[in-house]
Amino acid sequence: MQKFQTQFNPSATPQSKPIPGRAMVLNNAGGYTFEIDKWKALDRFLVLGTEGGTYYASETTQTYAVSERILKCIEEDGKRVVSRIVEVSEAGRAPKNDPALFVLALCASAKDPKTREVALAALPYVARIGTHLFHFVEYINGLRGWGRALRRAIAEWYTLKRPEDLAYQVVKYQSRDGWSHRDLLRLAHPKAVDGAQSFGATNSTLRWVAGKTEDYTLLLPLLAAFERAKFATTKELIALIREHGLTREMLPTEALTKPEVWEALLEKMPMEAMVRNLGNMGKCGLLKPFSEAATTICTRLNDVAALRKSRIHPIKLLAASTTYEGGHGVRGKGTWVAATGVVEAMERAFYNSFGNVAPIGKPVILALDVSGSMGAGTVAGVVGLTPRAAAAALALVTANVEPQYEIIGFTDGTKRLLGITPGATFKSVVDAISRLPFDRTDCAQPMLWAMREGVRAHSFVIYTDNETWCGTPHPTQALKAYRDRFVDDATLAVVAMTATSFTIADPSDPKQLDVVGFDTATPDLVAQHARGEL
Repeated sequence: MQKFQTQFNPSATPQSKPIPGRAMVLNNAGGYTFEIDKWKALDRFLVLGTEGGTYYASETTQTYAVSERILKCIEEDGKRVVSRIVEVSEAGRAPKNDPALFVLALCASAKDPKTREVALAALPYVARIGTHLFHFVEYINGLRGWGRALRRAIAEWYTLKRPEDLAYQVVKYQSRDGWSHRDLLRLAHPKAVDGAQSFGATNSTLRWVAGKTEDYTLLLPLLAAFERAKFATTKELIALIREHGLTREMLPTEALTKPEVWEALLEKMPMEAMVRNLGNMGKCGLLKPFSEAATTICTRLNDVAALRKSRIHPIKLLAASTTYEGGHGVRGKGTWVAATGVVEAMERAFYNSFGNVAPIGKPVILALDVSGSMGAGTVAGVVGLTPRAAAAALALVTANVEPQYEIIGFTDGTKRLLGITPGATFKSVVDAISRLPFDRTDCAQPMLWAMREGVRAHSFVIYTDNETWCGTPHPTQALKAYRDRFVDDATLAVVAMTATSFTIADPSDPKQLDVVGFDTATPDLVAQHARGEL
């Protein structure tokens, strides 16, 4: 007897073959998955970017592939693309603003004049600081010429700001990517409108940027203070910091080795800058365990309202916390002793930065893809933050609010109870996940394990790069079998940890959801979907 049923079974298809009758595509690993539509591909790129590439695709290959799909979005509805860029960027839903700036540059270079118009009009909402502007200019400089509309948009980025805000931007963000403000002034020729209330102050600042100011006493106070800081003593420098709000970027390099200077900076330091400079404050001796500075930082990190108002992204907190707890910089040679209170405050801030996440309230399995492909590349270009480590940290957000959960790790048949609890630190989670063996990918394993063990779960949440290729059946077939035997309305949320165009979530099943990993809205979206609210 020839066993045809083992060679062709529509209910249990090898992942190396497409499910009969379903539109599926080959992923980068050689397995068949569903393809997300171009608008979801846009969202993944805006949030995750492609920096560092993946296990199967280089950064260049991945960027090229997703850019082609984004261009189709722009061609179909450029205004919608720009609206999405502004929405994601302004809400702080992405760890880096570079992808949003790049897509905005694509829109500003589109064939459709209306798309170019709305893209350039959106520039100040997406390029909110000088560094963003330099990034945008570097992107667009390789895509199109410097026409009148582009020059006007760049000029208005300067002239429509309050003079005090303009002065702050030009001294804090002085140059980046080979561009300086003086370069942009030469190209765009910004000039304040005659008769405007701020006419004199704005043009005075622009003249200073162009190097045409001789009498510094005529400048705005911040610019004058910046000039005085170049030759100030430490005592004078501290007075300038407190009186005029000078930031780290506005000070001479040698001043940043002195704890008293950092102490003055900390008094008015924005949340993100404070988090980013924990190591610097530790190196100079200011941030010691039980110190006044440590107490100040903990108090600010525990202020949930201020934390959310700052819009600091969870990944930035995660990266800063891991580096600070490690006691040494990623690239520098300096070392420090991490204050336990600060480490714990950073942990709490990470969870709080996602906003209010309501629990699903029913048993949920948080399944982490710990296969080989998840151990390569980086999330948002953060050194050491692989997709598998980032997935573990993200799972902790849900674990911290759920009364009933299990966190498991899976590869190609191996299921591990990872022992990750809400009390685990970022560093312990990253270390534990990073040491796991690199095996093949089978994203059906969470459902197969639950069936083998007789585990009744209302929801599965799988954190993966969707590069599944090994084993039988497909994940969606495994979910159907689980529903037939255990929980007939079990939901599946697939959290994409890389910006590929693939998903294991069946688009025809309303109880399966595909979301972007480390979008700040992700944990709450997953919970809403599981509760049947989406």
